[in-house]
Amino acid sequence: MNTFPATIRSAPRTLDAEEAWSLVLRLHATGAPTGREGPLALAADGGWQCAGRLTPAAENVFELYMPLVAARARATRTTVLALLGQSLDGRIATLSGHSHYVNCDAALLHLHRVRALADAVVVGAGTVALDDPQLTVRRCEGATRLRVVVDPDARAPADRRVFRDGKSHTLLARCTQGETPPGVEALALPRAGDGFDVAALLDALHARGVRFALVEGGGRTVSHFLAAKRVDRLQLAVAPMVIGSGRPSIALPPIERLDDALRPPTRRFALGADTLFECRLGD
Repeated sequence: MNTFPATIRSAPRTLDAEEAWSLVLRLHATGAPTGREGPLALAADGGWQCAGRLTPAAENVFELYMPLVAARARATRTTVLALLGQSLDGRIATLSGHSHYVNCDAALLHLHRVRALADAVVVGAGTVALDDPQLTVRRCEGATRLRVVVDPDARAPADRRVFRDGKSHTLLARCTQGETPPGVEALALPRAGDGFDVAALLDALHARGVRFALVEGGGRTVSHFLAAKRVDRLQLAVAPMVIGSGRPSIALPPIERLDDALRPPTRRFALGADTLFECRLGD
């Protein structure tokens, strides 16, 4: 049963989605496992109460993001949310890497909101090379924090915006030595198998105060975190599109029987034309 703070005052009017998001951000900023912001109250398990009337979109905001706020607040290590946008047939891009845009505007808004809740946004070198992402919060209210590029073999081009725009601090994590762009912090990572040591990266992030990390791509990087069993929540934004070929969203070591497949508790949300599946794997 949820335990909420003291009685909250009635909201004078109906809250819309933008107002709901502002309340979520304010509660998030406190870093407390329980709390209250105006008409909104948060319980330690992610449950919430809001006095007054809500639009369906506002209720959806609370249902989707309040558990993430609570998970960050109670984290004793770096909690990881991995988020991928994909087609119905599990592709995140064409064979050439073209991916703009698999998902609809509502799904992109969701991505930016999760960035705003995260202490760090993590991507792989392939995503940086192909998409040239900024990894900043632009589509919603919220601040951009630490940007992390995982580049084990020092192959990410130095001219990409994440290294040059100065919009937020950027950490470049490598297993191989290479030239570090000006203004970018370098982090030496040990190797593990055919990739990088996920635990070492998360330990380094935790030492920098990162309690909640968003791993947003690409598929190989997310799969590496999944294989290391260091993803607490996996979100897949599925677009009503069939690409038929291209880059897969997730590729894990083969299993012999479906009994060994992951079957986590799952929540489902509508994001415009897309459907978001949130799978709880830990935390």
